Amino acid sequence: MTSILLRAPRASRSNALHAGAWWLWALGLAAAASRTTNPLLLGMLVGVAGYVVAARRTDAPWARSYGTFVKLGLLVIGVRLVFSVFLGSPIPGSHTLFTLPEVPLPDWAQGVRIGGRVTAEQLVFALYDGAKLATLLICVGAANALANPARLLKSLPGALYEAGVAVVVAMTFAPNMVADVVRLRTARRLRGRPTGGVGAVLQIGLPVLEGALERSVAVAASMDARGYGRTAPVPPAVRHTTTVLTLGGLLGVCTGAYGLLTADGAAYGLPVMAAGVVAALAGLRLGGRRSVRTRYRPDEWGVRAWLVAGSGAAVAALTIWAASYDPGALHPGVVPLVAPEFPLWPAASVLIGLLPAFVAPVPPVPPVVKETPQ
Repeated sequence: MTSILLRAPRASRSNALHAGAWWLWALGLAAAASRTTNPLLLGMLVGVAGYVVAARRTDAPWARSYGTFVKLGLLVIGVRLVFSVFLGSPIPGSHTLFTLPEVPLPDWAQGVRIGGRVTAEQLVFALYDGAKLATLLICVGAANALANPARLLKSLPGALYEAGVAVVVAMTFAPNMVADVVRLRTARRLRGRPTGGVGAVLQIGLPVLEGALERSVAVAASMDARGYGRTAPVPPAVRHTTTVLTLGGLLGVCTGAYGLLTADGAAYGLPVMAAGVVAALAGLRLGGRRSVRTRYRPDEWGVRAWLVAGSGAAVAALTIWAASYDPGALHPGVVPLVAPEFPLWPAASVLIGLLPAFVAPVPPVPPVVKETPQ
């Protein structure tokens, strides 16, 4: 049984992995990244996400957006460092790197500084903080590259269908736009035209926007043809109960999540989150009565989906436990400035996130077009 599960089959329409499993796996990695500022662990999380994406992504347009999220993460780190240099930092430091001219500010702007002394401690702190946010973005990019948005929409509850359509359209807009930019730049390069500079960007931008507008009109027409927005009549009491359960459940989930992410709220965070999840699910169940849509061949949540989602949950749970057990290893200090240590057990728990690269179905190989001799 174990050898059958570990031997990943070739992906097809019948055995495709549930899109929700990819998102739960990625959110588990993101939760682990939110509990540490150790650059070694953050680098391992990025490496795990990148390896799984390289091993299991398809050639679909949304799968090519992972590189964009990586570039966005690097941009976030750069912006965080620039802000730390020019706007200062509350982190004290004794290792002065250089001093910028300081802009005098009025008395009502006390606590705000522009320019001045720049220390190594504040730059390292900004680097750790920016790397943490960049890792969160890259984990979200991994889910966006691996999960099929259309299949994820099909798996949503009926109460979230309309909101899910808006989210899916927004998620697929950026990858399709990136694919259009790559296609147009390749066409200009083959024609011997420049692909860089302001003029080339302006000439590429107009066809990209035109294609995005055409896709928007096509999506609106298809939604109108399928009767999007139709609802079934339900009693007022059911509507009010649905609203109370859904909003109360979401509030409980947010409160519990905040408790789990803080050091002092771990005791109440889990039960509050569990109660919020139960209330939200009950509200979504009642709200689904207004939906008149049907599902054709719903995706099944199989053993491989449990393994993929469970690996992300295991990474998150073990990292949260390590953060409460040995917080110094997951949050290296900057005052005094010391090199971050490599915690073995948290690093071993991060490697559990590699499980989807071995158990998820292998994406089909795109066909190779052979040129026929003239």
